[in-house]
Amino acid sequence: MNRTIKLALIFSFGLFLSANPSAQELSENDDPEFQRVAPFQVFDNLYYVGAKWVAAWVLETDQGLILFDTLYGDLTDIVIDGIRELGMDPNDIRYVVVTHAHYDHIGGARRIQEEFGAVVLMTEEDWQMVDEDPIYREYPKPMRHLLVTDNGTVNLGRTGLRFVKTPGHTPGVASTRFTVYDNGFPFQAFMFGGVGLNFEGVERTETYISSVKRLQSMGDIEVNIPNHAASGDVFERYEMLKDRKEGEPHPFVDPESYTAWLDQLLVMAEAKLVEEKAAAGQ
Repeated sequence: MNRTIKLALIFSFGLFLSANPSAQELSENDDPEFQRVAPFQVFDNLYYVGAKWVAAWVLETDQGLILFDTLYGDLTDIVIDGIRELGMDPNDIRYVVVTHAHYDHIGGARRIQEEFGAVVLMTEEDWQMVDEDPIYREYPKPMRHLLVTDNGTVNLGRTGLRFVKTPGHTPGVASTRFTVYDNGFPFQAFMFGGVGLNFEGVERTETYISSVKRLQSMGDIEVNIPNHAASGDVFERYEMLKDRKEGEPHPFVDPESYTAWLDQLLVMAEAKLVEEKAAAGQ
C-alpha cells in the first residue's frame, strides 16, 4: 500500500476525531499559527492557500479568482493573507465553490461574501444543511447565492468549471473538474468534494459507494486536487515540484495514484457498508 493510500485511510476516518471538541487534535487544528503554511503555486493557474489540515485553493482566470473552500474562524485569515502574499487581490474573488457544508470548508464563506463581494456556490442539499443545526460546530451562515447542479457549469472568462454531485459525505457534495496548465500544457484536474466516511447509515453509505464508482468511470482525470492536503500528498508533492528539473514530469500529474486512491476509497466504503448493514440487522 503506497503512502498516498495510507494517508487517505487516516484522513477518511480522522475528520470525525478532529471535529470532536474533546479530541487533542482540536486545539492544533484551530490554531492559525500552528496551521499556517506559506501559500504556493502548483500550476500556472492554481495556487494553494489552505492550512495544514484543511485545504483551500485559488484558480486564477482572466476575469478574476475562483476560491475553493474558505477554512473557518481565524484560519480564514490564512486564505486571505495567502492570496495577497501571492500578489493577487481578494477583492478579485468572483466565486467561492463550497465543496460541502461542514464548518471547516464553509465557515469562512460569510466573511468572504461580506468583505469581498464574492458569490458562493453550493448544492441545494448542502444549502439546506446551512439552515439546520450544524453537525459539528456553529459557523456564520453564508447568504444563499447560486446552486451547483449535477453536470452544471460555471464560466469565468476563458475558464470553465464542470460540477459533479457526489453525495455521501454530506447529502450534496459538490465535486469539480477543471483544466490546469503546466507551462501552458493542459491537464484535467478534479476535486472530490467530500471524501471522509464520518457519517452513518446504510443508505448514505450506498450513496457514497455510487459516487465513488461514478468517479471511477471518469477515466480522463490526471490531477487530484484534494480539499484536505493529506488526501493527495499535497505538501510532499510540492517539495518535489520545487526540486523538479527541466523536462521532468509535474509531480501533481499522477493519474495512476488518483485511480488507486479511488479504488481504496471504494474498498473502505464497502467494508463500512457491511458494518452498517450488520448494525441495522440486515
